Amino acid sequence: MASKIGLSHELHPKPTLLSDFILGSQDGLVNVLGILLGLVAAGASTRLILVAGLAALAAESISMGAVAYTSTLARRNLYLSEVERERREMVEVPELEREEVRVILRRWGYEGEEVEEMVRRIEAKPRAWLDIMMAFELNLPEVSERQPVASALTVLGATVVGSVIPLLPFLLGVERVGAVVASVVLTGATLAAVGIYEARTTLGSLWTSASRMLLIGLGAGFAGFVVGELVSRL
Repeated sequence: MASKIGLSHELHPKPTLLSDFILGSQDGLVNVLGILLGLVAAGASTRLILVAGLAALAAESISMGAVAYTSTLARRNLYLSEVERERREMVEVPELEREEVRVILRRWGYEGEEVEEMVRRIEAKPRAWLDIMMAFELNLPEVSERQPVASALTVLGATVVGSVIPLLPFLLGVERVGAVVASVVLTGATLAAVGIYEARTTLGSLWTSASRMLLIGLGAGFAGFVVGELVSRL
């Protein structure tokens, strides 16, 4: 039983900060690069590019942090409401809940009398019973009380860092063409690094993950350049 539950938990891991970090950093990198390239294509001055980039950094980081907080808080509230519902059902319709446990056990390969034996053991431990229903019937990972704030801070910080990177050449006073090239190179290298980090943290391919990040990020930046070019021509 323990080994099968352990395996299933691997299939439904608790949320980590990895997705928050990737969300924030990729958003900051892609958005600011797209804005910079769009303004460059439209012929904006370096001063305007810096003002727009810094304004985007501030607005985007606060917005992303707020969205991370509210969305994670909503997931926590959903989790808590489902916990209460499962607790009521364990008292009011226990046989229905037992049958749901049997379905889970059969999915894991238990059969016949061993299913009933395991149901009796699980029923004797209400916390284990509840945890099994939350994780394996509803597929809802636990969201801790501190997770909304932690998620918001991670996304906010990652967005700030990601937004600063495309701006660095302009902030350091590099001449215009060199600043544009350096911004694209720095953004691409950072996107690839984020992809590699994701692959090392999970089970993905380093090459696939890095390439995916590059294509998404630089593709969005190129879209900003195209829009800026069209606007300048109109």
